Amino acid sequence: MLRFTRRNLLKAGLAASAGAVGADKNLSSLASPEVAAAANGASAGPPAPLLRVPARDPSDALAPRQRLLLDFGWRFHMGHAIDPSKDFDFGLEKEKWTFADSGSFLPVAGLKFDDSGWKLVDLPHDWAVELPFENTSRPDHGAKPLGRAYPETSIGWYRRVLDIPASDAGSRIAVEFDGAYRRAMVIFNGHYLGENFSGYAPFRFDLTDFANYGEKNVLTVRLDATLSEGWFYEGAGIYRHVWLTKTDPLHVAHWGTFVRSEIEPWAATVYISTQVENDNPEARTCNVTSRLVDAAGKEVTRVEAKPTQIPAWGRATFDSEARLGHPLLWSIEEPNLYRLLSTVESEGAATDHHETKFGIRAVRFDPDQGFFLNGKPVKIQGTCNHQDHAGVGSALPDRLQSYRIERLKEMGSNAYRTSHNPPTPELLDACDRLGMLVMDETRMMSSNPEGLSQLERLIRRDRNHPSVVIWSIGNEEPEQGTPRGARIAASMKRLIRELDPTRPITEAMNGDWGKGLSRVVDVQGFNYAGGGEQHLAERTDEFHRKFPKQPTIGTETGSTVSTRGIYQNDKERGYVSAYDLNYPSWAFTAEHWWSVYDARPFLSGGFAWTGFDYRGEPTPYGWPCINSHFGIMDTCGFPKDNFFYYQAWWGSKPVLHLFPHWNWSGREGQEIDVWCHSNLDSVELFLNGESWGTKQVKRASHAEWKVRYTPGTVEARGSKNGQVVLTDKRETTGPPARLVLHPDRERIAADGEDVSVIAVELVDAKSRRAPTASNEVSFKIAGPGRLIGVGNGDPSCHEPDKPASPTEARRSAFNGLCMAIVQTSKQPGEIRVEASSAGLESASVVIHAEAAKLRPAV
Repeated sequence: MLRFTRRNLLKAGLAASAGAVGADKNLSSLASPEVAAAANGASAGPPAPLLRVPARDPSDALAPRQRLLLDFGWRFHMGHAIDPSKDFDFGLEKEKWTFADSGSFLPVAGLKFDDSGWKLVDLPHDWAVELPFENTSRPDHGAKPLGRAYPETSIGWYRRVLDIPASDAGSRIAVEFDGAYRRAMVIFNGHYLGENFSGYAPFRFDLTDFANYGEKNVLTVRLDATLSEGWFYEGAGIYRHVWLTKTDPLHVAHWGTFVRSEIEPWAATVYISTQVENDNPEARTCNVTSRLVDAAGKEVTRVEAKPTQIPAWGRATFDSEARLGHPLLWSIEEPNLYRLLSTVESEGAATDHHETKFGIRAVRFDPDQGFFLNGKPVKIQGTCNHQDHAGVGSALPDRLQSYRIERLKEMGSNAYRTSHNPPTPELLDACDRLGMLVMDETRMMSSNPEGLSQLERLIRRDRNHPSVVIWSIGNEEPEQGTPRGARIAASMKRLIRELDPTRPITEAMNGDWGKGLSRVVDVQGFNYAGGGEQHLAERTDEFHRKFPKQPTIGTETGSTVSTRGIYQNDKERGYVSAYDLNYPSWAFTAEHWWSVYDARPFLSGGFAWTGFDYRGEPTPYGWPCINSHFGIMDTCGFPKDNFFYYQAWWGSKPVLHLFPHWNWSGREGQEIDVWCHSNLDSVELFLNGESWGTKQVKRASHAEWKVRYTPGTVEARGSKNGQVVLTDKRETTGPPARLVLHPDRERIAADGEDVSVIAVELVDAKSRRAPTASNEVSFKIAGPGRLIGVGNGDPSCHEPDKPASPTEARRSAFNGLCMAIVQTSKQPGEIRVEASSAGLESASVVIHAEAAKLRPAV
């Protein structure tokens, strides 16, 4: 995407923002004074109905600005990458269609086009997850038939018909996409608006000149997923939110606010920068009032910037600052948030109200002592993650973002790397709200116009999130150690400094440490040991000796491979033992990497690869594998045994986790490796009441025994200061006898978006999980909801993730577990979920969909 001026953007409708906030600054702003004390605290159906865009309500607290969710009531149809006759004549030159005349695009983009045969879908939507698995397709991309070899399943068309009230004439109207994969072409009322290259970067088009006021309008999007941006499952479709924004011509610019703070003992200074655009044909004088409101809704201060005249079709920046006594700081333990309410006034009337959430905190990376948050040292205990999840692919409802962060927090993790692309905003919202540090990463490492445009959009959009503590400009780039790579990085850094002088910059480097862009970035990022060597401790120590003034962080570490509930490698089935023993040639076990990072204060911490399994990159085996084994949790979020290693050494509570299961029929008398992850002083192991000895637990390590298998009970007793404080046991179970349902929440909002994640456990007659059960489970639901996805965490399972019906689905269990995701409609009521399996006692649960305030929507 080219970088245009503001006027060109309005004329073309393109979203890349121009203009910068602030000026070049050095890293001195990162060295904030340490705080003296802690913080103070869809399925096919009838034709889609015409959904009307509500007119602005003058009594609305945020009038005259409206930001309306545009997720519901879309139509979807596959196109074709090489056959125009199967792609609604796109690419077929005849008469004056396509690009010949403005407003005369293909009939598919017109109001008269009949889309009643198209599939009715709500967003977010990923058509790739609905495709079958194929051994002949690209395994690194999840074995889905996408790409140039699959022209019939790699093009997607979306249409949305809407009314824009006549009262909106004179407003500025824009459509905003949080992300669409990929190569999006947007047409509005037959007018080609432009394209967006990346599937991850947000983009925006101005609709003002092309709207039919008081009439029907049609928005058409063509997506081309024949090429990829990554080497992993990426999905395909409008898989993030779409918004319709309406403002007065005199308004806060898109991503036009920037809030930063400096803290000192018992006080903070908040610096506010607000860009205002005047899309009027005459100059306007205005002022900006900024109100800071705490989480309870109480106004804590109010400041007003000096009135300024903005020229016709111009913009101006309003700067102000406010001093707060005893601010509530944002931290991992207490993620306090504030709201900035900005009001633009001209000639005695408010023309815009705009809200920005932010947090007050100080971050610093020290070359000797690592990372500091609010003046306190914090070891970064992070995970890298791709964006897909079982059942839904890359089209995650907002609640699933929170669900995933909650699972990581439960494990003891405090940081999240958005590898290797900009995240959806709702992920950062969850990190802000729940207290999770973020390394925010762009997809394209380049100083070309497209790369800088993607980078600018990332920074401007995400710079107010307190969870974001560091920017990453790339991952394992071939040019990372070269002079050219350094020049590219310097240009990217210069742009970031213009937009955000408060956060440091890194790049995830898997070699050439100390060379190329190492001299440009603020914090050296280590992927594994660099250069393919295995000597992690020696390599990191060597770098610190050579470059003692440069802070360091493990941008990507670990890469242990394991399969939940599997304890022997099985190449034929594509399974890897869950003991912390298996890793690729470039990587390390969990215990190895963390013991090195834990022992070195100069290392700020690191990000394990990965928190969750993800589609694509099957390692170490190929087909039938269709996803990675790297996750500490599987694709559903069910913990693997390594989850408890991290929980023991990252968390604050006593941990005792014993494995494997004790169902080994046919191996009587053979030795079984028995492990225990614990942070207690010692663990004693018993088999059927007989002691097999006590093992001391070294820091960042584990305890293990070799035990000859006899059916019965193996039990671990963990001691602290000589006293047994925890026990854990595994018993030889009977066959599965019944199902048990465990919803993550039984009360959810009836807003058409919220979900409950329902885990299904297969247990024996004594209510013990059957650890090897693989029975097929059938789901049925009744009430105001629908099934949107199922999963089981099996990396070699080829069953469909998406149910064929919104009320029925099937999924086999994998080692005793599977799951279903239930989403509400917009009607409150009881959603009854039933699960059954041949020969087993069925189970049901009621999810209460409660009346909720709906987000303003089209």
